Amino acid sequence: MPIIRRLSTQSAQFDTELRQLLAYESSQDDAIEHACKEILQGIQQHGDTALLDYTHRFDHLQAGSVAELEITRDELQAALNSLPSEQRSALEAAAGRIRLYHERQRTADWSYTEADGTVLGQKITPLDRVGLYVPGGKAAYPSSVLMNAIPAKVAGVAQLIMVSPTPGGERNPLVLAAAALAGVDKVYTIGGAQAVGALAYGTESIQPVDKIVGPGNAYVAAAKRRVFGTVGIDMIAGPSEILIIADGSTPAEWIAMDLFSQAEHDELAQSILLSPDADYLAAVEAAIEKLITTMPREAIIRESLKNRGPWF
Repeated sequence: MPIIRRLSTQSAQFDTELRQLLAYESSQDDAIEHACKEILQGIQQHGDTALLDYTHRFDHLQAGSVAELEITRDELQAALNSLPSEQRSALEAAAGRIRLYHERQRTADWSYTEADGTVLGQKITPLDRVGLYVPGGKAAYPSSVLMNAIPAKVAGVAQLIMVSPTPGGERNPLVLAAAALAGVDKVYTIGGAQAVGALAYGTESIQPVDKIVGPGNAYVAAAKRRVFGTVGIDMIAGPSEILIIADGSTPAEWIAMDLFSQAEHDELAQSILLSPDADYLAAVEAAIEKLITTMPREAIIRESLKNRGPWF
């Protein structure tokens, strides 16, 4: 069975096929929204008890209390200390560059007094508490930690609470090391809509935050949409998308890897390549067939490209 789906603008059915491909199934959207509504209501009404239940149900992680789901600062530091020297150096270099960039973005307070004595100006006040969602299920990215946590710390946020699912109790040492480098204050091994609810509404063990940032799957995105207004959010992010327009001059292997870079995130991620050169499309397809078996998340990439990866 072909890995990818190919559409042609010359086909009489092109417009219909394109609309079908770009539109999420309404039934799927409805199911996600319904599930998120129930989960968020459960967190509001039952706090820690609901959070522990959902964590057990969805992440197969059993805990007697939310405290058992917290990763201590010592554990974060241990993860950083245990990294191979090359990985640690790369992580530290990235953190340093991100911090330097965002320090240049800082805006200072200013004011002036008009002739009649009126004082006008601008005062920058950092948020007290921010929640950071970091994917930790099918894919885990230390970059998500650094790119969200470091700007918050540079801005002066007093407390940064990170949530990241650890299905089956499996932790990603790079993610934990990144949290240590970025100065994250608290880390909980929770995820999904239930983690968003805990951050937004608070529970007996987790204090509510002022804003939630960070990417996640469709359930996380739906939950962030529902809690917006109760808390601030950065944006509705996910599933990932990429659109590549190629004239045929770029090596086919490069294009294949660019498509993989988004397809590996989620089965619902969308990777699209547009090209007027049919021979070039065939070359990219051959490159995909050759390289896909070397990818750590091969199964997810295959499903994503099959479901939502058209080429024109």
